[in-house]
Amino acid sequence: MTDTDAVADDPRTAALRAAVRKHMARAKTDLAELVSFKSVADPRQFPAAECRKAAQWVADAFAAEGLSDAGLYATPDGTDTVVARCAAPAGKPTVMLYCHYDVQPPLDDAAWHTPVWQLTERDGRWYGRGAADCKGNVVMHLTALRALRDVLGDKGFPVGLTLVSEGSEEQGTGGLERFVPENVDLLRSDTILMCDTGNFAVGVPTFTETLRGNVNVVVTIETLGSPMHSGMFGGAAPDALAALIHLLATLRDEHGNTTVDGLANDQVWDGVRYPPEQFRADATVLPGVELVGSGTPADMLWARPALTVLGIDAPKVIGSSAAIQPTAAARLNLRIPPGTDPGQALQLLTAHLERHTPWHARVTIETEGVGAPFESAAGGPARTAMEAALAAAYGRPATTEGQGGAIPLCNVFADTYPDAEIMLLGVEEPKCLIHAPNESVDPTEIEHMALAEALFLASYAD
Repeated sequence: MTDTDAVADDPRTAALRAAVRKHMARAKTDLAELVSFKSVADPRQFPAAECRKAAQWVADAFAAEGLSDAGLYATPDGTDTVVARCAAPAGKPTVMLYCHYDVQPPLDDAAWHTPVWQLTERDGRWYGRGAADCKGNVVMHLTALRALRDVLGDKGFPVGLTLVSEGSEEQGTGGLERFVPENVDLLRSDTILMCDTGNFAVGVPTFTETLRGNVNVVVTIETLGSPMHSGMFGGAAPDALAALIHLLATLRDEHGNTTVDGLANDQVWDGVRYPPEQFRADATVLPGVELVGSGTPADMLWARPALTVLGIDAPKVIGSSAAIQPTAAARLNLRIPPGTDPGQALQLLTAHLERHTPWHARVTIETEGVGAPFESAAGGPARTAMEAALAAAYGRPATTEGQGGAIPLCNVFADTYPDAEIMLLGVEEPKCLIHAPNESVDPTEIEHMALAEALFLASYAD
């Protein structure tokens, strides 16, 4: 959006646009401080105090912007959820602003081109772990509220607000998912903005309408009582690592389609198309490497199951010895589309792994977590207001997409507040490389999404 485009704004839109723009320097400062917290919700990797500091920062920041009823609430998985509220004016709805302050671990520090925990501007983007997922959305919410306060002055917010920022979303341990049913009135809202997704591309306002669910398991294969010399015993002694490789190979066919026995893998996505060349660029596919699957990128991402090997316990190349491995393990992530029951998917995956383990090796399958797919309802006054707000902020109509990621909390909110409208959106887009080294955010996405949220909050209660 350019200054020329803003000439056509109505007075309120023009005022909010200017206010958001004014606060972008502060947004960068805030994001830099948030990124500096190593808030990985796994004390085996980073001190729990880092998460607590990030949570307190979020609570203090929203309290300073008028959500004075702010505090940290312990959840059943041992992490803290920030809840900050201001009451709705008489007869007006309440809007929940969701985000999370925990982040993924850095993964490979050496693969980062900038310091992991230091917000760094490079080629117009802001780099650092959590810059997009999801601390960029925390800052987006703050920027929207600051702009509203600038324009509305002492009138207060036009709707009730409940900020919810959880601390273990990336670990999938379900703290907030168990907290919600026990605290229904605390979080009760008429509309829920799940700001942990984003746009199809920079500058393309997008509603995420479907989410794949997930099934996470760890499969362990045991074959020997101890490592054995590969020269003396190799060829007859059952190799646990070779057995694991054989087993994992049964989970994909030669085209890359996921092949869990009994699980449908031929569904078709009937929404927005994802051009293969755009996907190749977004996914950083190397030249000459083929895309996998017999469907379109949209089919494979949003309509069909996808099995990913997240990690393998096996000797590293450097330091390995000439030995047959007695045990090997893999962590598997099965993404499932709407219409697939996660309990059934778990049963099918477990049965497949047991059935295809070779050589009668001992196999143990541990369930880490299960999350249901989600599909948002179309229509409603909040959706109509947000469509108008996104169009005004971006200068183009919003589109829709699915997302391969899972947010089990969406189903908890839908079950707990069946009359609430739930919308998924945010500052994340493919170039952000969330969950990977060199995560970044385009600051124009923070600016435009903050404006859209401010416009929505200003108009929703009209």
